[in-house]
Amino acid sequence: MSWISALVILAATLVTAFISGIFGMAGGLILMGVLTALLPVATAMIVHGAIQMVSNGWRAWLLRSHIDWKVFARYLAGSVVAVILLFLVAWRPDKTMVYLMLGLIPLLVWIPRSLVDLDIQKPGQAEGAAVVVQSLNTLAGVSGPLLDLMFVRTDMTRQAIVGTKAVTQVVAHMVKIAFWSVPLLAASGISAMPPVWLLALAIPLSMTGTWLGGLVLARMNDVDFKRWMRWLVTVIGVVYLARAAGLF
Repeated sequence: MSWISALVILAATLVTAFISGIFGMAGGLILMGVLTALLPVATAMIVHGAIQMVSNGWRAWLLRSHIDWKVFARYLAGSVVAVILLFLVAWRPDKTMVYLMLGLIPLLVWIPRSLVDLDIQKPGQAEGAAVVVQSLNTLAGVSGPLLDLMFVRTDMTRQAIVGTKAVTQVVAHMVKIAFWSVPLLAASGISAMPPVWLLALAIPLSMTGTWLGGLVLARMNDVDFKRWMRWLVTVIGVVYLARAAGLF
C-alpha cells in the first residue's frame, strides 16, 4: 500500500466518522467506496469492517443511555439466522457488483410508506430486518440506508435511532470481518491481511470523528435529522450507480 493511499484512507476515516456521528449512517457508504477504489475487495471489506466496528461501538457507548435494548435483542436473533445462511453461501461479489449494491441500497429510503410500512419496533420486523441487513452488510460492505428505512418511521428520538443502529452495526461488522477474513487467510495467509499500523492509526481518527459528529447531532432537531439523512444517502447512491455503470 502506498503512503498516498494510506493518507487518503485515514482522511476518509475521519470525515466519514464525523458524518456517521451525525446521521448514524452515510459515512460508511462513502468510506466503503473509497476503500473499494484503493484496495482489493476482500481487503477493503476487512478494513471497512474494523474501522466501522470501532466507530459504531464508540457511538453506541456515547449514546448508551438512549439505546433500545429490546429492539437490539430481537435484531440479534435475526442476525444469527443470517450468519448461518451467509457461511453456507460461497458467492462473494466483485468490485462492479459492490458498487452496484452500494448505489441501489440508498434508494430504498424512498419506498412509499403506503407500499411497505416498515417499523423496527413492530413485532417480527427487527428479526426480519436483521436477516436482510446482515446479509447485505456482509456482501456489499454497508446496509445503513436499508436499516435506516426501518428506523425513520418509528417514534424514536434521533439519539435513540443513532445509538440503537450503532449497536446493531457492531455485530454486523464483526460478521463481515469473519466472512471475508476466513477465505483470504486460507488462500494467502496472514500476509494478505490489512497492515496493523493502518488500523492502529484509523481507529482513533474514527473515534474522534464520531465524537465531533455527536456534538452536531445534539444541536439538530428530529425533523431536520430525518430530512437531511434521506437526501444525503440518495446523492451518495446516485454517485455509486454512475461508478458501477462505468465499470460494466
